[in-house]
Amino acid sequence: MTSPLPHRATAPRPLSRRALLGGSLAAASGLLLTACGSGSGGSSSTGTSAAGGSIDSSSQSPYKGTYLPRTFDKPDVTLTDSSGKPFNLAQGTAGKAVMLYFGYTHCPDVCPTTMGDLAVAVSKLTKAQQRQLDVVFVSTDPGVDTPSTLRSWLDSFNPAFIGLTGDINTIIKAASSVGVYVAAPKAGQEPVHGAEVLGFFPSDNKAHVLYTSGAAWGDYAHDIPLLLKSVTA
Repeated sequence: MTSPLPHRATAPRPLSRRALLGGSLAAASGLLLTACGSGSGGSSSTGTSAAGGSIDSSSQSPYKGTYLPRTFDKPDVTLTDSSGKPFNLAQGTAGKAVMLYFGYTHCPDVCPTTMGDLAVAVSKLTKAQQRQLDVVFVSTDPGVDTPSTLRSWLDSFNPAFIGLTGDINTIIKAASSVGVYVAAPKAGQEPVHGAEVLGFFPSDNKAHVLYTSGAAWGDYAHDIPLLLKSVTA
């Protein structure tokens, strides 16, 4: 699949999937993911670990996404949902598989394509499976993304998708806790953020699988039933 364009003209040079995978493994050792806005998708890749080794997601894991060597706790953060009410991410989605993404509604490329791909994947699930899954979109431009703006935008993909907004510093801290880079928006510039989707198991509320920008909807459709069952690699 062709990689989307960077979020803004002054964004850093797009990273390759190899670099993104290397970053995810570094994050698993305590470093931040610093990918921003682009990267090629696909179901088979080899990445370099922080220790200098490699991981081949196609041969070591049943997932199309990258199975992480270290899990990330679901952010225990309270933000504002699209109805204007407080919503604690960890508590509000407890016991469900979760696909978590940080982005903004006026994004011209990767955010709508990612949410669109997730929407298609969710449409392929049974109704029972859909009830066991939450797709959560956290705004990285809360000054623009009001609750009503989030609701209107997400409804164009799937009315069941959860939208959260709030204090940007709180959002940055939550994203950092799962290895996703988010920067505070600057006047006259498009927001910059990591383009990863994190897949959480319902059994332990931890992220086990990572999807880089450009992952196909078929990858999500293949993996979500495995996430629902908390299948380990």
